[in-house]
Amino acid sequence: MGSIEEKTDLESDEEIPFSTSPAGRKMNSLDFEISKTDLESDEEIPFGTSSAGRKINSLDFEMAHMRSRVNSVNSFIYKLMRIRPLGSIYIILIRAKINILLPFGPLAILLHYVTGKHGLVFFFSLLGITPLAERLGFATEQLAFYTGSTVGGLLNATFGNATEMIISIYALKHGMIRVVQQSLLGSILSNMLLVLGCAFFTGGIIHHKKVQVFNKAAAIVNSGLLLMAVMGIMFPAVLHFTHSELHFGKSELSLSRFSSCIMLVAYASYLFFQLRSQQNLYGPLDGEGDNNEDSDEEEAPELTHWEAICWLAILTVWVSILSGYLVDAIQGASESLNMPVAFISVILLPIVGNAAEHASAIMFAMKDKLDITLGVAIGSSTQISMFVIPFCVVVGWIMGQPMDLNFKLFETATLFITVLVVAFMLQEGTSNYFKGLMLILCYLIVAASFFVHVDPSNDDD
Repeated sequence: MGSIEEKTDLESDEEIPFSTSPAGRKMNSLDFEISKTDLESDEEIPFGTSSAGRKINSLDFEMAHMRSRVNSVNSFIYKLMRIRPLGSIYIILIRAKINILLPFGPLAILLHYVTGKHGLVFFFSLLGITPLAERLGFATEQLAFYTGSTVGGLLNATFGNATEMIISIYALKHGMIRVVQQSLLGSILSNMLLVLGCAFFTGGIIHHKKVQVFNKAAAIVNSGLLLMAVMGIMFPAVLHFTHSELHFGKSELSLSRFSSCIMLVAYASYLFFQLRSQQNLYGPLDGEGDNNEDSDEEEAPELTHWEAICWLAILTVWVSILSGYLVDAIQGASESLNMPVAFISVILLPIVGNAAEHASAIMFAMKDKLDITLGVAIGSSTQISMFVIPFCVVVGWIMGQPMDLNFKLFETATLFITVLVVAFMLQEGTSNYFKGLMLILCYLIVAASFFVHVDPSNDDD
């Protein structure tokens, strides 16, 4: 018996008191098993510790190991949470080349308080808003990945022309009704002549060996809506300048508000018609839809759902702030730069607001996707004429501002002729660089006309 106990002591490498009783042998065996477990766990246990103490030490070791694993997981999640916002910041504020103009926004605000030079403030505000308008369109496209077609159409209607709406509402708040009317008119003219003309011209140059085609039916529907907008804008002007109002000064405003409500209903019906009822009418031609579907499947959103919403809110707030300084500097810029307010409102402001449409329309035309180009250029003009302008009339009604659809004779005639020219250009369903050049030259004529145009005062009317 003694030899067996000595052998056990040698295997355990521990000094265990010699005992020949059965109870002693059981305790020695139990101590041997515990000591073996402790050696496997590589944990130093004090000599002479009881079995209960060893179990507690083993449990503490396991708890510490679990805590370390939980901490490592939490650290990894925390790193991911930190990296993801940094990635979205890079996508929105750094990656695009146009973001090089972003510092001009804070610089315009600084110049407003330091120098008070309205010309510089206006110019730098224009440069600062340009990348914001483009990024606002990008964030809208990212959010559209997570919505259906109907919601996507409403998003495009709301945020696609968000810059124009923000500038218009701010100007309405300060009673600058003519600035609102002329800037919205300029957005329509810019989209229909400059944006579409540049898209047709660049697409025609790149694809000069073939005829570019687009969906003629969709173009005709948009042309009809634009003519309806011309009707709504023309009648109050004709009523005013023919002095045939039933109640002078009141009938014109009442007619404008009624027509605006009708135009909003028509635009809502158009959205339903386009997105739900007659989707095939707006499909691409000649198998182009298959290519578009493949490209859509390959394209994935770069921002998450909530990141897109947050960036839309941030960019909208920043555009609102910068628009305030821009509108405040219009009159001073007109005097310092010796430019008519009409030219600034109709030509310069819309070019900034349409920066996103301008870039995307040209890009799609270069890729021979003219249906998307028309959806951007003509679709944006339809949104402004049938949604933004009536919306501003309703907002002015709520604010107590006499915003109406009387855009004066010169502006109304310009819009009417522009819609006719573009409608004739689109009736064949084809495009080339010559049509694009013609539209650009027409826009230059319009710009020159507003440069020498003096906006009549209400007293002269």
